Amino acid sequence: MQPSRKRNEAFHPSRQPLRDHPSLQLDHNRVKGPVSFLNPTTAHFRPYITDHIEHASPAISCKWTSRNNRKGRHALSVDSTLGAPEATHPVSRRTSPRETIRGISRMFTTFPVWDISYDVATIFTLGSVVWVINAMFVYLPLVQPQTEFETEALYGGGITAFIGATIFEWGSILLMLEAVNENKTGCMGWAIEQVFSHEEHEAGGGQLKASRATCTHHHVDKGNLVGKGLESKATASPTVPPNSSQKSWAWWPSMAELRKHYIHEIGFIASLAQFIAATIFWVSGFTALPGIYNHLSRPVTIIFYWTPQVLGGTGFILSGTLFMLETQSHWYKPAFKTLGWWIGLWNLIGGIGFTLCPAFGYDERSWAQYQACLSTFWGSWAFLIGSVIQWYESLDKYPVEIDKSQKLHVES
Repeated sequence: MQPSRKRNEAFHPSRQPLRDHPSLQLDHNRVKGPVSFLNPTTAHFRPYITDHIEHASPAISCKWTSRNNRKGRHALSVDSTLGAPEATHPVSRRTSPRETIRGISRMFTTFPVWDISYDVATIFTLGSVVWVINAMFVYLPLVQPQTEFETEALYGGGITAFIGATIFEWGSILLMLEAVNENKTGCMGWAIEQVFSHEEHEAGGGQLKASRATCTHHHVDKGNLVGKGLESKATASPTVPPNSSQKSWAWWPSMAELRKHYIHEIGFIASLAQFIAATIFWVSGFTALPGIYNHLSRPVTIIFYWTPQVLGGTGFILSGTLFMLETQSHWYKPAFKTLGWWIGLWNLIGGIGFTLCPAFGYDERSWAQYQACLSTFWGSWAFLIGSVIQWYESLDKYPVEIDKSQKLHVES
């Protein structure tokens, strides 16, 4: 690492992504991170597509982000200031309403259960649905008393609270496993496909196409949940050399890795905060069970039911904030065009709802209990929205975005 650069402006040599891809050149001026003492979260690479094409289109770059790397996604960035890239190397996928509709349809037709990122998203979606049902059990009788049935809040609310908290705990465990089993070297995930005549190809014709064969992320391997990717296929490509040093599984990073890398990795910190928060929050889910909750004294209820919700909800707020921050180029600049940013935002809102619920719950007066139930209601819906977006993101492995940052820099 260059001593003149801050930690967020340069990779440690052993951690530089895509370093095993000789066809890609790192743009050192576009290595960024939102916090100076944490690792970079974004980098751009200029591709030299194949041996037959001497120069890559200056309008296209491979965009590496720490979040995309964890999720097994391969983003291309198209610089709008340099003209349409189709003039030299057309891109097979572009961000458009049609691609968005295709992405939504994949959510109902594609079920890659071997992909841990997909499992994380769908498990959190299921847990959020359970929490919405829970909120209906405890909130609906307050606004529509005629709908209430006997022991609705105790049994309906208590059992769904336990199930929802348990599902969130399992999702958080997988989130941690996803974070510690990131692809340490990364992969481009795209290949050049000849679409013109031989003469035009020699002159520089071709199309960038999403390629599972060149992907070394574990997400594409149906044989395991996390670990090595399809290395045998990847090594068939001359641009992707084998990576025999990559571990096939890790339950937890070594102390050296934790101290030198992960403690500075914002995605890992966010995942850890989510896991700790869900674990503490689970205590309140357990004490909500009928047979336990209705036998708790007031002091015990405060300690083991309301307080774990405050601590857990606060952790959810911290986790959502960090996931938002990870997608931003600067800590003060929102990333409105990034899916991961919206996922973090909705989880942040959900965390606020789950924190306000016990904050009001400490007060036994009717208005406070009403606000406690209402906070759970809208907080659950916020978690559900964020989880559904994450579900969509987990299946969108080859995003293509239009980069206007260079144009904005020139105009300013």
